[in-house]
Formats: sequence, C-alpha cells, structure tokens
Amino acid sequence: MKIKIDKFVLSIIGIIIIAYFFPEWGAKESKIPIDTISAIGISLIFFFYGLKLSPTKLKAGLKNWKLHLLVQVSTFLIFPLIVLMFQPLIKNEEQETIWLAFFFLAALPSTVSSSVVMVSMAKGNIPAAIFNASISGIIGIIITPLWMGLFVQGQQAEFDFTEIYSKLIIQIVLPVILGLLLQRFLGDFAQKHNAKLTFFDKSIILLIIYKSFAESFNGDTFKTISIKDLSFLLLGVLALFMFMFMITNFISKKLSFSREDQITATFCGTKKSLVHGTVFSKIIFGNMAVLGIILLPLMLYHAVQLLLISTMASRMEQEYSNLQVNKEGDA
Repeated sequence: MKIKIDKFVLSIIGIIIIAYFFPEWGAKESKIPIDTISAIGISLIFFFYGLKLSPTKLKAGLKNWKLHLLVQVSTFLIFPLIVLMFQPLIKNEEQETIWLAFFFLAALPSTVSSSVVMVSMAKGNIPAAIFNASISGIIGIIITPLWMGLFVQGQQAEFDFTEIYSKLIIQIVLPVILGLLLQRFLGDFAQKHNAKLTFFDKSIILLIIYKSFAESFNGDTFKTISIKDLSFLLLGVLALFMFMFMITNFISKKLSFSREDQITATFCGTKKSLVHGTVFSKIIFGNMAVLGIILLPLMLYHAVQLLLISTMASRMEQEYSNLQVNKEGDA
C-alpha cells in the first residue's frame, strides 16, 4: 500500500527549518507584525468556521447520542486522564514542561476537516462525524482552558482565567457567532471557496508555528532537547494514539455500534486539532519561552494521526469495496 505524506506536515517541517535559520524575523524587536497578523488571522479562521457550520446538520446529528457521548468523553476526559496518570513520574523542570506539552495535546478538541474526510473515505457515519468534529471545537473553547488552568499557573505566574476567556470570546467565540449569523448570506460562498479558506487557515497556523519556534530558537530553549528525547516524544505520541484508538474501538464494540459508527467513534475520538492547538497556545501560554516545546508533541501527533488514520481509512475503503462486490456476486 502506498503511503502518502501530507503536504501540510512537510510545510510544518519547512517552516521550522526557516525558523531555525532565520529566527530574527519572529523576534520581539522584529519590524514584521506577526502577532498582529496572527490575531487577525485567528479571528478570520473562526469566522469562516462559523460560516461553514451547518445548524441543520448539527440538529440532525443529535439523535445518535451514545456515539456523540463516546467521542466527546474520549476527547476531553479519557485523553487528559491518561496523561495525568504520568504526572507523579515528573522529576525535574524539563520533564514538567514535556509533560505539560503532552497534557495540552490531550486537552485539545478533535480536528474537523480531516476527521470528516477520513470517515468519508472509510465509509463511516459522515453526518455524525461532521456533528462531533464541529461540536468538539465549540466545547474545547470552554474545556481546554479549564484543564490547562489546573497546571499552567505553576509555569506562568500571570495566568488569568478572566484574561484567557476574554481573549477566547473576542478572538474565537464572537467570530464564530458572527459567522453563524451571516451563514444564510455567505454560507454558500464559504462552501464554494472552501479550498481557498483552508489554505488561508493553514497559512495562519504556519505563521504561528514559525513565531513560536523562532522565539524558542532565539532563547536556546531546544538546547535541552536531544535526538534521543525527540525519539521518546515520538514513541510517546505513537503510544498515546494507539491506546486511544484501541480503547475507543473496544468501547464502541461493547456498545454494539454499527460498522459506520465504530469508524466515526475511533476516527473522531482519537484525533486532535492542530488549528485549535496553535491558536489556544498563543492565548493560554502567551509568549512563554517554552512555547515551541509545548507545540512539539501536538505537531508530532498531527503527523502521526494523518499517516495512520489515512492508511487505516484506505484499507477500510478497500474492505468495504470488496464486501460490496461479494454482495453483488451473491445476489
């Protein structure tokens, strides 16, 4: 089976290399207003997100509550609790930062576009995937900062829930609401130009990643991270993904889900949103010197989930096609 490497993953690697060789563009004294561009870009991302949300499809998806409950519990409860179990093993400040980065990954909502695409490819429950991926992003605006607030205060003295939620409301909630209100007028336009809007989203995310890594390279933050440490991070990410995939698959079978619902549960319940992660990191962690490290497990997880889920989806698509052929032959 031919495995395709996602172009966005390659773009992330490229932008990190640029940040390493040209960190001065992302420095605080730089004349390039990256923070301002990012702030405006974040608001536009979620405005377009609101334009593309379909209230009709969301209402239609409410009926399958067991599936929705499993996906959201997996995303916002099981994920964080698994990482939380490893907190007692922390022995120094470096390990605490790495653990916090994994916990941030675990507390994030599910990704929207790739979840729906992969579920569609594997012939899963597409309306349920759209519902869960969309509602996950909305729930994450509230739940993710609450989870992080329990642990970030020790790392960031100026952590303030009032300020955090004020930024979330201004940069995310209000643009989403505005998008929903204007959907009847601009919804078709957003769907028609979805590819261009997705390109815009990814461009802003790459800009935020560049800024985060440029600041970390400027502060020599990554001097403490060796190739060995990076390998352990990748193994940790792989282990976390595989465990979540197995547990969501196990529970969905125990609940006697259909094949379509099992696919949706495992695909949506194991994925994490790089878009929300990069946006939330700027709001929750501000300009912490370790922001690049905080994003590292998330970016590794993003690459892993795309590679493994796309491979699984392709295999399931082939199995479904073979099943249909066999049915037609029996008929």
